[in-house]
Amino acid sequence: MSLVQPRTLPGALELLPHEQIAFQGLLDTIRTTYERFGYLPIETPVMELAQVLLTKEGGETERQVYFAQSTGDREAGREPELALRFDLTVPLARYVAQYEGQLSFPFRRYQIQRVYRGERAQRGRFREFYQCDIDIVGQDSLPVRYDAELPAVIHQLFTELDFGGFMIEINNRKLLRGFLADLGIAEGEQQKLVLREVDKLDKRGPDWLRQTLLERFDLAAAAVEKLLAFVGTRSQSYADAAEILDRLAAEHQHELLGQGVTELREVLARVADFGVPDSHLRLNFAIARGLDYYTGTVYETVLSEHPEIGSVCSGGRYDDLASNYTRSRLPGVGLSIGATRLFWQLRELGLYRQSGSTVQVLAALMDEDLLSHSLALASRLREAGVNVQTQLEAAKLGRQLKYADRAGIRFVLIVGSDELSRGVVTVKDLRAQTQFEVTPEALAGELLQRLAAALPSAPAEPAR
Repeated sequence: MSLVQPRTLPGALELLPHEQIAFQGLLDTIRTTYERFGYLPIETPVMELAQVLLTKEGGETERQVYFAQSTGDREAGREPELALRFDLTVPLARYVAQYEGQLSFPFRRYQIQRVYRGERAQRGRFREFYQCDIDIVGQDSLPVRYDAELPAVIHQLFTELDFGGFMIEINNRKLLRGFLADLGIAEGEQQKLVLREVDKLDKRGPDWLRQTLLERFDLAAAAVEKLLAFVGTRSQSYADAAEILDRLAAEHQHELLGQGVTELREVLARVADFGVPDSHLRLNFAIARGLDYYTGTVYETVLSEHPEIGSVCSGGRYDDLASNYTRSRLPGVGLSIGATRLFWQLRELGLYRQSGSTVQVLAALMDEDLLSHSLALASRLREAGVNVQTQLEAAKLGRQLKYADRAGIRFVLIVGSDELSRGVVTVKDLRAQTQFEVTPEALAGELLQRLAAALPSAPAEPAR
């Protein structure tokens, strides 16, 4: 029988244990931050009814859907009824519509799960990846001040992740749409298409956008230059942002633009109240977000020292989350982090920290006759909250120390005949490169104290 070559399917990120621990640490930090701001966890099935899933105006995303079909249905020639979720927003819409009568509003949820898209196989593009979402969903209404909480969450999260400097960029689609209307680009399909191109400004540059607007949309050169000047606006501080909005309101009378200015003023005031420094937040009038269901405030976050990564966290306001599933009006605001892509990019840049093992202690075994003693010692430590791996086969001490060092285990417990006769345990701290003796009764407390003490982190892993 010929062997099947073991290989990972294109577009999936498969990690070795120490990398998986680092990735899990990223997810844990995201989860902890979300919970600190009062968001509740939910999970939804990886598969949804195709009828439910394919309702959002998602453009290209909906053409990347993976359908799921049983063997029996396929053999019978039946169309697939199920599909893998391509984001977490559509499942949330279905969830809120289905359980509206059992939820407390405003409903705050976080969701950290895998999603699936039929991306073209290429470096850094994933078909299976984790999204980490939060949303606040209102019933009938949701005051715009809720939009200010999302930048506060982003600020605390990326401060704790400590990847270096970051900038939260904020805008309002009403402001953009009102400005386009003032230029004579009426609401409708053309305005949506122009907004999608404007959203690419920071990635492709003003020359590209100028050429695209002139050639594809047949806009007057004067209108294009006014639009380029507008979307090139960036604020330097809260005071500067206030002056920009005041000037904009004085120069333009369009009602929708005025609404956008009013909403941005309140959001910026509340963001400051949340304690987000203006060194980490700025207006960026080019931020539009490509999905048309965003209706007001929109956000993107970039790492200041690595803009080539692009947005690492994005989201915004939508007026009616679940209109395809209920007659209730359920406005909301949310954000999403593509954790798999972010981790992969940080690993490529050598920015993530090398993680040790989740195993804290190795109970070495040099004599088969001491196995029962070693197992009892390990059990006592586990009861105290220490993660212990027990060697179940006797081996030379040097070999066990080498194994622990390679596996990233910090402490090794050594109990030989000498230690047993003296009623002590020898402990090697491989990270601090020290050794000490302690009684079995005091062992757990000593280990927990040393584990809690801060030691220098391992160096950043080099880029691969």
